[in-house]
Amino acid sequence: MTEVEELIGRIGDQKLRGMVRDLLLKPDTALDAERLPLEECPGGARIHHAHGGGLLQHTVSTVRLSLALCDLVEEVYGGEVDRDTVLAGALLHDVMKCYVYAPADGGGFTSSPLGERIDHLTLLVAEMLRRGFPLDTIHVAAAHHGDQSPVTPKTLEALIVSIADYADSELSRRVLRAAEYLLRRATGEDARGISSREALEVVRAKAREGWEGVRRLRLGET
Repeated sequence: MTEVEELIGRIGDQKLRGMVRDLLLKPDTALDAERLPLEECPGGARIHHAHGGGLLQHTVSTVRLSLALCDLVEEVYGGEVDRDTVLAGALLHDVMKCYVYAPADGGGFTSSPLGERIDHLTLLVAEMLRRGFPLDTIHVAAAHHGDQSPVTPKTLEALIVSIADYADSELSRRVLRAAEYLLRRATGEDARGISSREALEVVRAKAREGWEGVRRLRLGET
């Protein structure tokens, strides 16, 4: 959360910065629905960042990737990017996931009653419209799923955030699936719900020590 606050502080426009802080830290809506605390919410129930705290991890990573892409566009290609719009869109793009996921029986997460009816993207666009966000910032939110969005990216800022979002979610998805496979084969355990950090440790152990390294890591041996 400290890093999230620092990233919010990079938004130059004072009004937009305040609006982003209010929505990100207090994502209240007029809907009568429960939500997970931001610090406990997953980035997904199964596909990527599927663990408590995964949403914040994914958000920070997406913002960092977005800023790196801004540097590339400006320094390599000589383009111009509205970084305030990129920062605001990247910080907010998944915030409504706190409404669409809920703890599952037996551990992990599942769709909430609201999440079974309305997706996080629709909830976010509706709330941003209600709060009077700038249209270009709302467009970043509406288009952050790229070609699978209700509207595809029509601005450079929207394209940057959609690419960053996909890159980070795909990185997490592939590492989590690899770790789940390695643990299942090495120990016979169902490892769903492990964190991204734990998944990377499993993949690293296999690369360095083979199957014995995976088993030893899972057993907590030194």
